[in-house]
Amino acid sequence: MKFLVINGPNLNMLGLREPSIYGERSYKALVELIETVCRDEEIQVEVFQSNHEGAIVDKIQAAYGVFDGIIINPAAYTHTSVAILDALKAVSIPAVEVHISDVSTRESFRQVSYAGMACIKTYMGHGFEGYAMAIRYLKGYLSK
Repeated sequence: MKFLVINGPNLNMLGLREPSIYGERSYKALVELIETVCRDEEIQVEVFQSNHEGAIVDKIQAAYGVFDGIIINPAAYTHTSVAILDALKAVSIPAVEVHISDVSTRESFRQVSYAGMACIKTYMGHGFEGYAMAIRYLKGYLSK
């Protein structure tokens, strides 16, 4: 089993960016957690981060025929990117959406998730653990 984990804009700034919302752990710590969980679950993983919408779309398109599942935190693009939604729909790879914070309790503009419309499940508000939950859920989903 092979997963692609995609992280969107500003997630590379974890630990520095609004620690009261996103915590004090770094992006490196997040990647290490993802890699550890995948290793423990016997899943191959590639972790990708970009601040550029087109790069994320390109990565999703390139995943076709290569990855069994996608975990995606589109970050700010969650609420704006029909292009990411369309890319996820185009490749038809089962995807799970993750958000470190609970976006449902935040600003009104964060209440729509375009990417989530193409995902089989969403985890939000669980911090880094949401990624572990998503990985395990997706593995179970694909194993059925």
